[in-house]
Amino acid sequence: MSGPDALFNVHNNFYLGAYQAAINEAADLQGLSANEATERDCFLYRSYIALGSYQLPISEINDDAPTALQAVKLLAVYLSDNNEKEKVLSTMQEWLADPSCASNVTLLNMAATVYQFEGNFVEALKCCHGAQSLELMALSIEIFLKMDRPDCAEKQLKEMMNIDDDATCTQLAQAWVNLALGGSKVQEAFYIFQELGDKYSWTVRLHNGSAICSMHMGRYDEAEKELLEALNKDSKDADTLSNLVVANLHLGKPTSRFSNQLKMSNPNHPMLKRTATLEEAFDRAAQGFSV
Repeated sequence: MSGPDALFNVHNNFYLGAYQAAINEAADLQGLSANEATERDCFLYRSYIALGSYQLPISEINDDAPTALQAVKLLAVYLSDNNEKEKVLSTMQEWLADPSCASNVTLLNMAATVYQFEGNFVEALKCCHGAQSLELMALSIEIFLKMDRPDCAEKQLKEMMNIDDDATCTQLAQAWVNLALGGSKVQEAFYIFQELGDKYSWTVRLHNGSAICSMHMGRYDEAEKELLEALNKDSKDADTLSNLVVANLHLGKPTSRFSNQLKMSNPNHPMLKRTATLEEAFDRAAQGFSV
């Protein structure tokens, strides 16, 4: 019989960004209850999605699978096919309106994630509202910070800490909030990333978090080292490449290689869009001074 923490390593690896480790842990788990098996499979397929393997959950999750797995499949469809986005949104709205599905934590998580990708933060927060799931609460903090509302993020963080202040989700959320607050809090965020990396394993996500802290503190050399470590683990990670562009700009080093890699691996990355917008604005302004 499995104990209450049977899925801990699967969850924990997923939250840290160690997706292949989460997949390996999930594959080894046996003797689970039906609910635990469904949850294991959800994290298994979500890990594949995080690695960009969208077709695996799409092909393996059948129409008679539990709602949670169907929701994970919808996320994979949304990310893999632009032509299916409207259908995915319509299906999720229909399921969220169904009382028998509306309280499903995985469905709420997948719906909030899709709405966040859509830039519809209001609907995303509705999915997270009132949840006692640490992951959903952490997701709401991420959304509040994107909305430039660190005050709301702090309130949500306090609720998370009251539930479990030592959980990885809570620790990561605390680091995000500390980064947003700035000042001496950045050093605290840095320590959180360091402790998580030393306690579990250093992932691309943790290297990037530590590097961002270093950049906030003006330590661009240290940030570059962290980001090169992350690049060795995943040469196509968009956050690593965009952060390397920023770090190298401050170090006075060439950035074209990382910019070009980012354009090839993630042409719709927000930094590229902002850069293109600024370049267009500069060109328009320059035309006013042309002879």
